[in-house]
Amino acid sequence: MIEEMRIRGLGVIDDAVLPLGPGFTAVTGETGAGKTMVVTGLGLLLGARADSGAVRAGATQASVDGIWLVSQEGRVAQIVSDAGGELEPAGDAAELYLSRTLSAEGRSRASVGGRAAPAGVLAALAEELVVVHGQSEQLRLRSAAAQREALDRFGGADVAQAHRAYGDAYARWRELDAALADLTENRDRRAEEAARLREALAQIEAIDPQPGEDAALAERAERLSNAEELRVAASLAHETLSSENDLPDVQGLLAEARRALERSSDAQLTTVADEIAELGYRAADLAGQLSAYLADLDESGPHELAAVEERRAALGTLVRQHGTLEEALQVWQSGSARLAELDDDGDRIERLQEECDAVRAELDAAAAALTAARSAAAESLAAAVTEELHALAMPDARLEVSVAPGAESAHGRDDVAILLAPHPGAEPRPVARSASGGELSRVMLAIEVVIAGTDPVPTFVFDEVDAGIGGAAAIEVGRRLARLAETSQVIAVTHLAQVAAFATNHLSVVKSNDGSVTASSVRRLDGPEREAEMARLLSGLTDSDAAITHARELLDLPS
Repeated sequence: MIEEMRIRGLGVIDDAVLPLGPGFTAVTGETGAGKTMVVTGLGLLLGARADSGAVRAGATQASVDGIWLVSQEGRVAQIVSDAGGELEPAGDAAELYLSRTLSAEGRSRASVGGRAAPAGVLAALAEELVVVHGQSEQLRLRSAAAQREALDRFGGADVAQAHRAYGDAYARWRELDAALADLTENRDRRAEEAARLREALAQIEAIDPQPGEDAALAERAERLSNAEELRVAASLAHETLSSENDLPDVQGLLAEARRALERSSDAQLTTVADEIAELGYRAADLAGQLSAYLADLDESGPHELAAVEERRAALGTLVRQHGTLEEALQVWQSGSARLAELDDDGDRIERLQEECDAVRAELDAAAAALTAARSAAAESLAAAVTEELHALAMPDARLEVSVAPGAESAHGRDDVAILLAPHPGAEPRPVARSASGGELSRVMLAIEVVIAGTDPVPTFVFDEVDAGIGGAAAIEVGRRLARLAETSQVIAVTHLAQVAAFATNHLSVVKSNDGSVTASSVRRLDGPEREAEMARLLSGLTDSDAAITHARELLDLPS
């Protein structure tokens, strides 16, 4: 429920505060006073597209702020929390602060619960908080989708449950059907893939590569290609460390140095002798490694180099085909499972077809259940709306809701159409072709009044729902808005006294002398002020005794 809304710099409105609250609020005012800007401002607050042309001439920006009374838990609280905003505790409920600013250059900013948020968050909240009806919504009622949505809302839990069951089955069937189509339509492509993969796996198995083998072979080939140069270097190093020709070498020199120091009784020199001994052991170890290296070179020959190059060539074939040796090994590790999957196509198609047929049977049953639930709801909706239309000065009107077979979609297999016979003997025709503007307004209102009994909405906003009607019909529209306000907050912008008479909260938007609307120019009317405004709506005069008398009669009408 909207507690209060403030509009600044929007259209003709300079600065206006609208105290709203529960029940039925009527907003009236002279033509051009800014009544429509009230609905425009509310639309901005609920995520509507921002139009910089709506910014008041001479103003740098327009802004709309609203205070809403909402539940501390539920979908609205979750949306606010996800956006990083906060609710302010207010007794058993909570207050939600929303704002939207629009610059003259076209930039728009939104705030939800004190935190900046995208306009899309406002739109998400709007779906939970408000239903706005204006001329565009009356036109939308002409669409098949809107008529189906209206029936589903009225159908309540029965239709919702059937719709969910159908939607789940439809989603599963679409997924299975797509998989089956892919397997069937791409069977040749998958067979070619299987053949290529089988050949690749056979080649990899025959070569049997090992992780890192290509790098190791490259290093071995480099060594074998430079064997003579390496032998000379290793031999010279070995001879220096450990000579076999009675020539001085590192080990001998180290041994002689150690013996010289060991003959000394100095503790420090003894320590150095021990370290020289360690160097001797290390030199001997290195000499042994060089001996093994030279022995390996002696055993290797041109025949080994040829074998290494042959092996590298085989690995190179895999590298050229797969990119790297690691990628070839990855094909080997995962390819068997993929090949098994491809080879199983025939059996898999058969299994998928069986599963698809089973889900299709589920879908058929769910579609039939959804059609049955809609058909039952359609009969009740038609009867209830027809009764409402009789009370809305359409005594001979008859409304029907048709549920006929239609194209299959995520919403079922039904074509829903709202048909209206406005006169006795007239054949029911689609409401889009059989209803005038005034009749369409009343049909829309009647549907909302009836649906509110099964699917209540926190707030309804009506922008001139009384367009094209007057007299007794207008009185009944006012009564129905008052009835709707028993379970929901209702805000109606109207130019008819017969409608405003049933409001529990009457706001008047009045231009000041300079043509602007200020905060003090939006007033809650009561007593003589309200009678005067009602008289103006009736006759254009605020001081006509006859109009005042008529206004009092309207205000005394029972709701």
